[in-house]
Parts: sequence; structure tokens; C-alpha cells
Amino acid sequence: MDTKKVWYITGASKGLGLALAKKLLSEGYRVAATSRTAEQLKNAVGSANEDQFLALEVDLTSDESIKQSIQNTQAHFGQLDVVVNNAGYGIGGSIEELLQEDVYNNFNVNVFATIKVIHHALPVMRAQRSGHIINISSIGGFAGATGWSVYAATKFAITGMTEVLAEEVRALGIKVTVVAPGGFRTEFLSAESLVMAENTINDYQAIRDSHAKYNTMNGKQAGDPDRAAEVFIVLAENPEPPVRLFLGSDAYARASAKITQLGNDLEQWKDLTLSTDFPG
Repeated sequence: MDTKKVWYITGASKGLGLALAKKLLSEGYRVAATSRTAEQLKNAVGSANEDQFLALEVDLTSDESIKQSIQNTQAHFGQLDVVVNNAGYGIGGSIEELLQEDVYNNFNVNVFATIKVIHHALPVMRAQRSGHIINISSIGGFAGATGWSVYAATKFAITGMTEVLAEEVRALGIKVTVVAPGGFRTEFLSAESLVMAENTINDYQAIRDSHAKYNTMNGKQAGDPDRAAEVFIVLAENPEPPVRLFLGSDAYARASAKITQLGNDLEQWKDLTLSTDFPG
């Protein structure tokens, strides 16, 4: 195992990002990690040698801030081997209920920040002819759930973008993986990690029921963040990592059900699908 690799992780002050940063540091990797405040990140990670850990205060809505953080990482460690786009948050409610500003902000952090990080990391990796980009999507980015349509849209975007990016950079020696986790015992379902529609509409009772169900799951999720961190390291050390990886038993179950549904739909509507071709 090459413990000299340099990792860059967004959103590392809590959740999966924090678990990963701590695991990497404990195993001797070098880590650059971002948060809205560097002090909060340092407090969360704990004591770490500056030769091994670089805390970066980054505004993920700012292209210049992201660019500077990548440059600082390369200047500090001399290389950039693994990028983990982990930062993101949930947004719940019907499209009719949500404010357009909230929708835009969710895409800005969940999607556009990820693209900006990749945009600035790729020149470094191309020059090295090596690197691995790991984008965190969600099982909701393959099999969405009622009441989370906008969140699903952001994660579907990450999934689709990653699949194509993997093809585009493969010949350059760069690997790309999209990870779709199910539920993990992090702060994701807490009020501080979610934006919920404030002006609810009574007709959307199915959404209220779905949100109530998710509220009862907080703290009871099957996924262990520390075990997820171990999986990320396994991915980065694998010479041929998968392009797609579902994480957790619940993600596996939902993905399996969705794949079955897609197959059934494809065959049920096959005649209509093929009816648009020119006769021949």
C-alpha cells in the first residue's frame, strides 16, 4: 500500500468526509481537506502534523477559492493523487414547494462545486498521468425517493457526469469512480444538513409521510462511516477500480429493485420504443 498518496477531500468537517480524513491520517497518508472554516476542520480532525495534514478554508460556491485550494495542495505536498468530492447536502420538498433560490443553491454545492474541483484538479493529474477522482453521489442518484426530487436531480447529475468523465480521461491514466451510498450514521438527516420546504402544500401528503419516515431513521442507519472510509482507501489502491459502486445493504437493495424495474419497463414498452425507426 502506497501511504505517500496525497488526498484532497471536500466537506471534511463532518460525516463521511471526516471519517475518511481521520482514517487516512491514521494510516500515514497525506491529506488536504476543505471546510467553510479551517478552525472547525482542525478541531474536528484533531491533532495532526502539518507535513501530513493541510486544512483548507474553501468557499465551494467560489471558483477562485476552489482553484486556490488545489494550488495550495500541490504547493504543500508536491502532488495530487486522489480527489474526493464529498461536500453536499439534502433538500426536501416538492418542486412546487421549494424556493428557486434553494434549488439553485443545492445545485451550486452538490453539482457545480464538484465540476469546479474536477476542472482545477485535472490539469495536475494530466501532467502526472495519474490520479483518481471519487465523486460521492447517493442511492438517490439512481433510485430516487418521494419528497427528494431536487436532491435526486443533483445526484443523478453527478452519476451521469462521472460515468462519462471516466471514459474521457481513462487514456490519460486517470481513474474516476462514482460512489452511491445508502444511509450512514452521519449528520446528513439532521436539521443542520438539510434544507426543507418551509411553505408546504397540503396536497402533498405522500411527501410529508416520506419525510416523517426519514426522520425516524436518523441515528439508526445501517451504514458505518468508518467502514465506508476503509472502502474509499480500497478503491484508491485498486489498479482497476469500478466506475460505479453502491455502498451499503440498503443501497444494494434499492439499486437491485430499480434495475429490475428498468428491465421490466424496457420489455413492456419495447414495441412502442422500436416504432419510431424508419421501416426497413
